[in-house]
Amino acid sequence: MSEPSPNWYPDPTGRAELRYWDGELWTDHISNAGVSGSDPVNAPGTSPTPKPGKLDRIDSALTVGNEGKNIADQVSGTGYRGAGIQGAVGGGGGSIFNEPVLVVNQKAKLIELNNQYSIFDQNGQQIASVEQVGQSAFRKLIRLLGSIDQFFVTKLEVHDAGGRLLLGLTRPGKIFKSKVIVSDASGNEIGRIVQQNVFGKINFAIESGGMTLGAIKGENWRAWNFRIEDASGTEIARVTKTFEGIAKTMFTTADNYVVQVHHRPAEPLNSLVVACALSIDTALKQDARGFGA
Repeated sequence: MSEPSPNWYPDPTGRAELRYWDGELWTDHISNAGVSGSDPVNAPGTSPTPKPGKLDRIDSALTVGNEGKNIADQVSGTGYRGAGIQGAVGGGGGSIFNEPVLVVNQKAKLIELNNQYSIFDQNGQQIASVEQVGQSAFRKLIRLLGSIDQFFVTKLEVHDAGGRLLLGLTRPGKIFKSKVIVSDASGNEIGRIVQQNVFGKINFAIESGGMTLGAIKGENWRAWNFRIEDASGTEIARVTKTFEGIAKTMFTTADNYVVQVHHRPAEPLNSLVVACALSIDTALKQDARGFGA
């Protein structure tokens, strides 16, 4: 097989969205949501990074557009266009754990072999990224040929803008109901987001240490929008699916969400609220062509 041609491909180190392959070697040039930067490809003592695989090249070549566009419309737009958040909400500290509004945009691809998301604040500044990890070439081939990969384990990692690991999300293989295990940067379990039903308005329980801390409740039978409640039933956050655009809707399975956190609860519920939007997408939307969605 000939060497992969020079191009941007998914970063094999997992520290950025894309990394440039010069035709012979990975370079230090990286890109996140169209913003270029530099990151040493191989730190001292690490294993050599493999060249882009054939399926990675397909996945990269079929990316559609820039998932970071029109953040303002997603936040303040009404109807199907956005979350309808009007006026100044107030800023946070630039982290997924303290910003009041998070915009979660999935990278749009004609054929999706690897789930990728970018997370922005309400002003369009990217503050985190999400990458599916641990996929073998066989798993990507299965996904290329159909949707039965929902029956396999799915793992996502959430990194901040500097590449530091923040959260891990693991969804065990499922048939009908999904469960997402949320872990911290050290791999310790924080809690679980557990699907409660299959038909009608989809609901999830937010659990930690054997206790129910809250719930995610779908607001219609198609479960496009959700309210996040604490244990008392008080709404503390809301997840709203926003319009991706004609091309993305027609030709891709990419989804965009706005998460508005009304007030930040104490840990571990705060971290679990952050994980909710990604858990909903991983648990339900990615399985729309299969069972249990």
